[in-house]
Amino acid sequence: MEVNRAFHSYILISHSYPPILGGSEIEAQRVCAAMIRRGHKALVVCAGGSPMPEGDSFVDAQGVPVLMFGGRWSTRWRGYVYALGVAWTLWRRRKQFDVAYFLMQGLQLATGIPVARILNKPVVMKFSGSSLVTGMKTSATGRLCLWMLKRWASQILVLNPGMIEECRQAGIDLARVSIMPNPVDPEVFCPVSITEKQHLRGLLGVDVNAGVVLYVGRFGPEKKLESLVDGFARASKRIPGLHLVLVGDGPERHRIETQVQQLGLAALVRFTGRQNEVGVRKWMQASDMIALVSELEGLPCVLIEGMATGLPAIASEIPGNTQIVTAGINGLLTQVDDADSIADAIQSLLTNAELRCRLGQQARNIALEKYSTDHVASLYEKLFSELRSN
Repeated sequence: MEVNRAFHSYILISHSYPPILGGSEIEAQRVCAAMIRRGHKALVVCAGGSPMPEGDSFVDAQGVPVLMFGGRWSTRWRGYVYALGVAWTLWRRRKQFDVAYFLMQGLQLATGIPVARILNKPVVMKFSGSSLVTGMKTSATGRLCLWMLKRWASQILVLNPGMIEECRQAGIDLARVSIMPNPVDPEVFCPVSITEKQHLRGLLGVDVNAGVVLYVGRFGPEKKLESLVDGFARASKRIPGLHLVLVGDGPERHRIETQVQQLGLAALVRFTGRQNEVGVRKWMQASDMIALVSELEGLPCVLIEGMATGLPAIASEIPGNTQIVTAGINGLLTQVDDADSIADAIQSLLTNAELRCRLGQQARNIALEKYSTDHVASLYEKLFSELRSN
């Protein structure tokens, strides 16, 4: 892709940032780090407070400079202090940036967008999940921010075609709406040899001969983990030595743990808790497939990471997943809340090694072509160049 490699400097406004680990937070770090490696300047402005580092600023392990506001305030006031800090940073650093890039919705939009407008700086907003545009209509602050975006945003970035339709229904000019994928580093998330896979399983305490189904993510109601466990339970009756690994945490964890106990699956299901990027990568490299059977997704980073690692996907047939996973090409699709279709998909992949390997290889190829960090960074370079020239 040919892009204008002119120097860019931008401020990325994201309420949370690593060490808080979520799809948007990881995306923010990956994009900023990639842009800095390409010679651009990036500054992240986020909210402080635990688990963020103490103080008002730090440089993360990827070399990204981060400013924090509100960390010394109670949680009741932190959001307000952060929103004011965003406005102050944009004004104080007005000669040091070209683009104001908002990654999460919130009060910071109401304070930051007008300042960027006064400074005549392009405003870019990315919505990180389905239904977020629609959800802004339900609160006074959200409606105000949506009004500002419709009037003053230079570009609205979304993750899938369904979100474009949400923008249309909200009255946003679709000429200023485009899809921007989430990135993955294919050098970090990469397949390993059979020998390395067996070694990893030994380190992780997993039977080298087991069939391993992996879930990575938040334990939230939208993830429909109960149907994944039910589907796994049915598949485990058909396939000896099947294991399910659940990486992550969240409000539904206790309920899922109870379900596992009631189904008599305690010996077959592993709860690892939250893992950092290294831990997630190891589990992916040690597994046979990745499962994400949610009822709602934007553009799930975990599926892209799994694809880059060479894992075929079992994914629910929803817009956020089907833009990544094509049935029979790089994974298998299931219906939401359908344990039987999940069980059938697990059985198909584990009893057909040729199918599993073919889908996994194609998954890797698609990740390299469409979602690599370098490819996504090039898209951002092109976008920022176009905004500067307008």
